[in-house]
Amino acid sequence: MQRRFAILGGSFNPPHLGHLFLAEAVLSELAYDRIILIPAYESPFKQGAGGAAPRDRLDMLAASIPGDVRLTIDDTEIRREGVSYTIDTVKDIIERYRPADKPGLILGDDLAGDFPRWKGAGAIAGLADIIIARRFSGKTVPFPYPCRELHNEIINISSGMVRDRIRQGLSWRYLVAEGARIIIEDRGLYGLNPGGEAAGLSDTGAWNLLVAVEKAVHRMVSPSRFFHSRGCALLSWDLCRRFGLDPRAGYLAGLAHDMGKAFSEKELLELAGKDGEGFSKTERERPSLLHGRAAAVLLQDRFGIHNEDILEAVRRHTTGRENMGPLAKVVYIADKIEVSRRDLDPRFRVLPEAGLDQLFAMVLDDTVAFLHSRKTELSGETRRLLDTIHKRRTE
Repeated sequence: MQRRFAILGGSFNPPHLGHLFLAEAVLSELAYDRIILIPAYESPFKQGAGGAAPRDRLDMLAASIPGDVRLTIDDTEIRREGVSYTIDTVKDIIERYRPADKPGLILGDDLAGDFPRWKGAGAIAGLADIIIARRFSGKTVPFPYPCRELHNEIINISSGMVRDRIRQGLSWRYLVAEGARIIIEDRGLYGLNPGGEAAGLSDTGAWNLLVAVEKAVHRMVSPSRFFHSRGCALLSWDLCRRFGLDPRAGYLAGLAHDMGKAFSEKELLELAGKDGEGFSKTERERPSLLHGRAAAVLLQDRFGIHNEDILEAVRRHTTGRENMGPLAKVVYIADKIEVSRRDLDPRFRVLPEAGLDQLFAMVLDDTVAFLHSRKTELSGETRRLLDTIHKRRTE
């Protein structure tokens, strides 16, 4: 089936939200079926500009448009290598894509004035429908060939601006799509300083996993439950940094700890039963207590997470357990005192200067007092944990 295509070329060094907004403006205003994004190997207008390698730029583009069938990427100019000329690219696209009509060729108003001096300018204008988009000034540019003006809003972002902001240590992360940001951080592109909090999640695999879990939690639970989960994740991150633990593990466990809240009691019994621990009398009577165990199973089955520290933290965040590891204590604390808790003891609004075990014991005592005030029976795990802590205090 033949489609109407438009071509958007550039260095994409890096691709940013201005590129994506412009592509969508062409799609919506001029009714093209698809935009072909073509990164240059070396642009005749930006020779020696520096920045990311062709493979990095291709990867950033692909990561910026997942699931958007209106956009595609063609690496013809990168495969050709050397300086790229638009006339060669347009001929190649027509030959391979066989569009229903002339392809559109999108030019920014910053380049339109120089177009008559391009190699084969007249031939390009004969082969493609020229579309002049507003990039910076918004003023009409004299143009000697037939063209269409795009009445798009100006998004004042350039690749050079993004590169400069990265090098200068200024804010930049929300000028590019999430996927491009992850690659820039992971590969240390554009002189990115590897220090700072963002570096703690700079590994692409870790980032992708966190993003996948966060999106899944967002879909599965209510908005209030999601914001509690993210609050727990953020506090777990902070506590892990404070106590010398892996903050990524804390964030992930904090995000996932309440995934089981999305399931019915029957589903909780089925999911939690897969961990082989069996059920106590209290758990059979109150299957809601199993939501942590169910979430841990889900992390293993759906996301392939087998880190036992993370799984323990998710599994035990409700009732606690004797001999919990440090990460499990962190997530237990974060779940009970993150900022969305309306019934939080005021003394936890500012975290006390205490060691992890001391802080854990304080939060556990507060949680048990709250449950007693509600006349809620403690689980056997919680009672045994309390007895162990009280024994240690009296030794």
